[in-house]
Amino acid sequence: MTVVQRKAILKAEGFFPHKKNAKGTSIIYSRKHPSAKFVRVVVDSGIDSKTGKIVGKVGVKLCYVNRQKSWREITTEIFTTNTGLVKTIKAQEAAEKFVKNCKHCKAKKFTAKSGNVVCANACWTAWAGKKKAATTKKKKPQKKITASTVKKAARNPQRNPQRKPQKKSSQKKLQKIVAEILPGDLVTVELLKLRKVTTDYTGSVLGIVTKVDQFGKVSVDWTANTSNIHEWEMPFTNHYADDCREIMRFKVLSRPVEWAKAV
Repeated sequence: MTVVQRKAILKAEGFFPHKKNAKGTSIIYSRKHPSAKFVRVVVDSGIDSKTGKIVGKVGVKLCYVNRQKSWREITTEIFTTNTGLVKTIKAQEAAEKFVKNCKHCKAKKFTAKSGNVVCANACWTAWAGKKKAATTKKKKPQKKITASTVKKAARNPQRNPQRKPQKKSSQKKLQKIVAEILPGDLVTVELLKLRKVTTDYTGSVLGIVTKVDQFGKVSVDWTANTSNIHEWEMPFTNHYADDCREIMRFKVLSRPVEWAKAV
C-alpha cells in the first residue's frame, strides 16, 4: 500500500495529522473517540515526516487527555498490517469500555512507568497527604528485656525463640494459574517456557474475546495473525497448571490483567 493510500484511509476515518512527534520522526494522526470523553484514538502512521516514505507498520492505541492536557496511554499500542488498519481501529475503540475508571474523579486509569495502575488525573496527590496525616499512629514503647523475662522464656518452650521450627511437608500441591479474561477483551498470546515468557506475539497476533463459559473456556475471534503459529495452537482457557514446562497463554491488551495462583 502506498503512502497516498494509507493517508487516504486515515482521512476517510476522520484522522488529522499532528505537527510534531515527540518520540520519533513518523507522522502521528489522532481523532476523538466516538463515545468516550477525553479519550483520543491515536495512530502512528509509520510514514516518515522527513522523507515521506513508509518506514514501518501502523500502530493504534487509545490515550486519555488529563486535566493538565497530558496524554496518558490507556491501551497497549497494536501494530497491524495495512489491510487490518480499519478493523484494528474499531477493536481499540471497543476496548475503551474495559479500561478501569478512577473511583474518585472518574478519569481513566493507566499503567505508570513504575508498573502501577493509577489515575490519569493523578487525583491522589490532592488527598494523599491529608489521609496520611489522619492515619498516623503513635509508636508503642518497646518493653525492656530483664533477667526475669529471660528465665520465664526458658521455662516456657512455647515462648522460647530458640525452639526448633516444625518441619513443613515436602510434598507440594499442584497450583492452578488463572487470569480474569472477559468478553470484549482485546488479546494476543505469549509463549511460556519453565514459567518464563520467551515469546510475546504482540503486534503479530490479535483477537477479540467473544465468550467465556463457566468452566473457563475462552472463545476468540482472531482478527489478525502474521506469525507462524496455527489457530489450533492458540490458547482456549483462562487457566493452566503451574507444572507445565511449555504453555501458550492469553495476554490481555485492552486493560491490565495478571496471571496469578487461584485462591
